[in-house]
Amino acid sequence: MTLVSSNRRKPTWGWFDSFPFDPARVPFFYGTVVLVCGTLGVLASAPGQTVGVSVFTDFLIDAHELSRSWISFAYLAGTIGSALMISRAGRLYDRFGGRLVSTISATMLAVVLIGMSLSDRIAGAVASLLPESYCDAVSVVVLSVGFFAMRFFGQGMLTLSSRNMVLEWFEQRRGMALAFIGISIAFGFSVTPPIFEWLIQKGGWSWAWRTIAVLVAGFAVVSLCFSRSRPEEHGMLPDGPFAKEGRKAHAETLQGRQFTLAEARRTYSFWVLTFSVVLSGLLLTAFSFHVVSIFADAGMSRARAVAVFVPAACVSVAIEFVGGWLSDFVKLKYLAMVQSAGSLTLAIALTFLDSGASLVFVVVGMGMMQGMFSIVSGVTWPRFFGRTHLGAISGFSTSIVVGGTAIGPYLFSVAHDRTGSYQPATMLCAVCAVALIAASSRADRPV
Repeated sequence: MTLVSSNRRKPTWGWFDSFPFDPARVPFFYGTVVLVCGTLGVLASAPGQTVGVSVFTDFLIDAHELSRSWISFAYLAGTIGSALMISRAGRLYDRFGGRLVSTISATMLAVVLIGMSLSDRIAGAVASLLPESYCDAVSVVVLSVGFFAMRFFGQGMLTLSSRNMVLEWFEQRRGMALAFIGISIAFGFSVTPPIFEWLIQKGGWSWAWRTIAVLVAGFAVVSLCFSRSRPEEHGMLPDGPFAKEGRKAHAETLQGRQFTLAEARRTYSFWVLTFSVVLSGLLLTAFSFHVVSIFADAGMSRARAVAVFVPAACVSVAIEFVGGWLSDFVKLKYLAMVQSAGSLTLAIALTFLDSGASLVFVVVGMGMMQGMFSIVSGVTWPRFFGRTHLGAISGFSTSIVVGGTAIGPYLFSVAHDRTGSYQPATMLCAVCAVALIAASSRADRPV
């Protein structure tokens, strides 16, 4: 097996690598433990994801006495601010490794959740020092800062470091490792809203956030004890005993060259594959945010709108499993085409949505997008550009994707407010999907 060397500088504290034990001494390939820790890390980011934040929206509206528009604006501002910071923070991953970054990110997310549970009191205390007319503005600022921190440490750094850490431990089986994460996340995130809702009903929204903070802090301890940044730091190699010495190297496996962020940004494939992920994230977030309104415009009930996510999750799991297996054998540009085809399918189905066959295409389109999302956004960077600057490259791409998810709901809102329909936004997404499918045909591994 040909291995890719890395000259990334290690942290200066050598004792930390083997605290509280040396993974090289365990009687099995330690990458499996890292895979579990990475999966738990992405699951722990749920409070900072849209799926976790949305459950608390109505309670924040009541607690801060703000309109839904102002809450949405605060979320938009916080998300964009997070997107602008993730790229720079990704360099910390390259320097300090996934173990330390994921531990600190989880710890900070827990602290932020506690702060958000007291956001109404914090806003009230600050507002009491200012004229009464500033009350709403103070609440918007407090929530914007809180949302920024939740998105940065949750959706941003904790997700990035947890996923990248797994990518470092697997090479030939990287696609299957990401498929395991993706399937776990599909089921985990699907039960997040009802669990959070149960906590809210049990003790109130503020108590629920504090309880979730304790759970996230618990993961920080798990990450500190069991996560490990790179196998080479412990005298091991990616894939361990699962590596097949006689297996022919993948046609797109990087041999030797390690791209910097600046070099990666100058390649055609970087932008095509990044925007494939951006479009799917934008469309999926916008649809999720406005799903009840979109279905109401088509004459369907709220219950039917919410129910569409269950079959879509099943399709997503199947697509992700097959896609993860295929990613170890086929070129990534073909998987990017499948992802963009899913965006096209969903966009067209929403443009002509009714209670008939279009619902089937909504489910299929969502499943294709979600199933390919983590594979295209995860496998691409180490395979195309190497692992030395993985944090900086994936962080820059993630910042663009996060920005797209922030813009999506707003784009759909503007279309509906201006025209009374979501069709202008969905048709624009369909056109972009067609362009990306065509562009992906030349998105080969840079040389």
